[in-house]
Amino acid sequence: MAEASVSPEVFLAMGREVLAAQPFSRLIGAELAAFSRGHCELHVPIGESVKQQHGFVHGGVLSYAADNALTYAGGSALGQPVVTSEFKINYLRPAIGERLIARAEAVHTGKTQSVCRCDVFVVKDGVEKLCAVAQGTIAALPPKTS
Repeated sequence: MAEASVSPEVFLAMGREVLAAQPFSRLIGAELAAFSRGHCELHVPIGESVKQQHGFVHGGVLSYAADNALTYAGGSALGQPVVTSEFKINYLRPAIGERLIARAEAVHTGKTQSVCRCDVFVVKDGVEKLCAVAQGTIAALPPKTS
């Protein structure tokens, strides 16, 4: 997907179509808020269904947000279909609030992979607090053969 050939609005709409095709993303109400080459901002509303027994957002949901944002950033930097090759996350504080925001960017992109980083914030009463940081390697999928 070459961003230069489409407007920023069309690029964002294309990214939203990809997110809408992911059943888990639809299930938790994830939204692609911003998307440009090498950058992504993904939002996840916090409801009871994404919390664990202590009332915090489940770590798997934080990981989902980071992983998806990393993949959008890396995939758009590479300009082709991708998968996550590896990623690491550090949980910094319990996520308690109304919304998660995962902001990712491509740090270095080669021909077949992109190393990306992501900050995950929780928003409570309009204030963002960093709750997790992640880094991952996003790999280009090989071309499909018939």
